[in-house]
Amino acid sequence: MSTFRRSKNEGGPGKTVPGERGLSAGGDIGLGVSGDGNEITVRDLVTGHNNSITHQYHLPAKSSPAWPHQVGVIPLPARSFQHRGEGDRLREAVEGGGTAVLSQVLTGMGGVGKTQLAADYARAAWDDGGLDVLVWVTASARSAVVSGFAQVGVELCRADTDNPEQAAKQFLAWLAPKPGQRPCRWLIVLDDLADPGDLIVHPDDPAHRYSLWPPASPHGRVLLTTRRRDAALFGEGRRRIEVGLFTPDESLAYLTASLNAQGRTEPADQLTALAHDLGHLPLALATAYLIDSGESAAAYRHLLADRATTLDHLTPDALPDEQATALAAAWSLSIDRADTLRPAGLARPMLHLGALLDANGIPQDVLTGQSARTHLAAHRTTTGPTPQQTPVSPADAVRTLRALDRLSLIDHQPGTPHQAVRVHQLIQRTTRDTLTPYQYDQAARTAADALGAAWPAVERDTDLAQALRANTDALTRYAEDALYQPDAHPVLYRLGRSLGESGQVTTAIDHFQHLTDTTGRHLYPLGELDHGHAFLGLDEQGELYVVAHWLARFGRMPEAMENLVLRVTPIRMPHPADS
Repeated sequence: MSTFRRSKNEGGPGKTVPGERGLSAGGDIGLGVSGDGNEITVRDLVTGHNNSITHQYHLPAKSSPAWPHQVGVIPLPARSFQHRGEGDRLREAVEGGGTAVLSQVLTGMGGVGKTQLAADYARAAWDDGGLDVLVWVTASARSAVVSGFAQVGVELCRADTDNPEQAAKQFLAWLAPKPGQRPCRWLIVLDDLADPGDLIVHPDDPAHRYSLWPPASPHGRVLLTTRRRDAALFGEGRRRIEVGLFTPDESLAYLTASLNAQGRTEPADQLTALAHDLGHLPLALATAYLIDSGESAAAYRHLLADRATTLDHLTPDALPDEQATALAAAWSLSIDRADTLRPAGLARPMLHLGALLDANGIPQDVLTGQSARTHLAAHRTTTGPTPQQTPVSPADAVRTLRALDRLSLIDHQPGTPHQAVRVHQLIQRTTRDTLTPYQYDQAARTAADALGAAWPAVERDTDLAQALRANTDALTRYAEDALYQPDAHPVLYRLGRSLGESGQVTTAIDHFQHLTDTTGRHLYPLGELDHGHAFLGLDEQGELYVVAHWLARFGRMPEAMENLVLRVTPIRMPHPADS
């Protein structure tokens, strides 16, 4: 385009008007160049005696990408993707937040479908024409976020490709609303954030420190998925959305649809039971295994119940739905990261104990008492150049539970102390699979010690008593053999006594009969010694025994009671397996 404008004394030979970059053409001709990045104006100044004629040419600069514009790849929908209530909650949260809540943080344990929910929302918003700019970044590390934002900076802001940090900052500055600027409706998805600290660049250098959180804008939204629950992720303008497990109906619908798509059918009752056995997670891996192996749901359940079969052997060779990492491996990475949180090195040994107890709720005192703390100190994971030898305090044990909760490896609810810690059954299974036989038995005996120490001599709190019985039952299911080595652990007798005192007489009788069959001795429990660490029992011949990690005989009543009072050392008895 060319325009002509006559101006009086607007320039002279070889001169330019203010704000222009002059290019002298010699004689009475001058060139002036100006521009704001959106267009370039070139003035051809031809002067006469008292007037000049300006030929003004507008040349387009390098054009910005047209909207709508997408950077990053949205994951494809999972096979047989199921609409979930969490999806409705997410849409309501985003659309109902107004200008007060601009960021939604989807948090939950690995494998519950956070990425798929975010992808489903992003895909729908893009397809509906509700966005001008969509950015999807895999936020597994700080460098990944910087690289992702730098790419957007290059594509949208013509940033320098040789300076990723500057390009990322240029993009973040571009997102901030500016007066008179055309509104841009944007959505940024930060998927699978591993550490809240990854959203801070140069955290230890105040002069160069900056945040990767996108700026607040009435036209923009941020959607973040993570296993983390750190307080740093939430606050003003950021809403937490907890993503839970599939419901039983959702699980059945998913398994049925996935198998039907491959021409497979299974009885609904077996699929329902399989979903329960898996704790409604991870259904995609289970379905892929059934399809690849040709196994029935009943056969898969049998393998799942077999302690000798690890979860690695129950996953398909090729992971479905673009999964990059098997769930067990992802959880292992989370445990590694939890071990780096303060107090360092205690998360893994704590999870070893939790993996052997009741998934539906473990009393906090069991995992923070002296027995558990001794275990944590003895099995602390080495995270630095020199192993730590310091004792573990009750506060350290609680902070360890908080660290595991922050990584979504457990649910820690101290407000319900009798069921304060919940661990998903597959996380328990994965953790148990990593233990050597010695570690397994040692952790089981420690868990039994911890239960016995937390059990009051007089059960006044029925909820606590029920929680302790449930945890002892779980421990017995997972590690019964260890509880009889070298002799029956006292907590087994304490369980029988608790059953009887709670009115469950038939169950108590069955329990003691099992003890009799297993140990080869029929002992009637009389009471505790050493705060529950040992138990007194009387057999059918009137012989008095003390049961601890070993079995010893005081003699026959009534002389046995005198020996007990006089602190006569009882006679250690051989284990039935040794005879």
